[in-house]
Amino acid sequence: MEVSVLNINGQETGRKVTLNEAIFGIEPNDHVLYLDVKQYLAAQRQGTAKTKERSELSGSTRKLGRQKGGGGARRGDINSPVLVGGARVFGPKPRNYDFKLNKKVKVLARKSALSYKAKENAVIVVEDFNFEAPKTKEFVNFAKNLKVDGKKTLLLLPEVNKNVYLSARNIQRAEVMRATALNSYKVLNADVVLVTERSLKAIDEILNK
Repeated sequence: MEVSVLNINGQETGRKVTLNEAIFGIEPNDHVLYLDVKQYLAAQRQGTAKTKERSELSGSTRKLGRQKGGGGARRGDINSPVLVGGARVFGPKPRNYDFKLNKKVKVLARKSALSYKAKENAVIVVEDFNFEAPKTKEFVNFAKNLKVDGKKTLLLLPEVNKNVYLSARNIQRAEVMRATALNSYKVLNADVVLVTERSLKAIDEILNK
């Protein structure tokens, strides 16, 4: 698939690049996409929910009433889960929700996500650029020129670019990330994926090992 390369003014440069069919033209695999997105979202969870169990509560350990003959449930000390203000039985504990995925599964998922975007004509190739200083207005104009303003936009750069990142930071529906940090969730969550020419090479190297 050939795509025209645009400059930051939204004009065609006269150059065209061929999107790698092994990355942007495969038949998407929905199940591996589900697994990759699930793992990404699971890794974002804090997992800090915690309730106190019986042994962790402070309170007298005196047995409140006799074992039998009271007409109700057996009760031990004041920390008993039966009582209001008592401990919780089998409550949540801090845990890690992350789980392992094989590298081949992750690679296939990212290829599938990019292939979906390519089928929707939602992949735009931009020539490599930089801003002289971090200015939100510069990025707003850049988005308007490419006719992607108001859309959820993911811009992939070959390396960390502080000026571009800071320029996009205050724009709610725009995100900038390195091509090497690409993940399925970010691609699928975006309406449009903007890729610089050097980023395409980085994606080829990562996903075609």
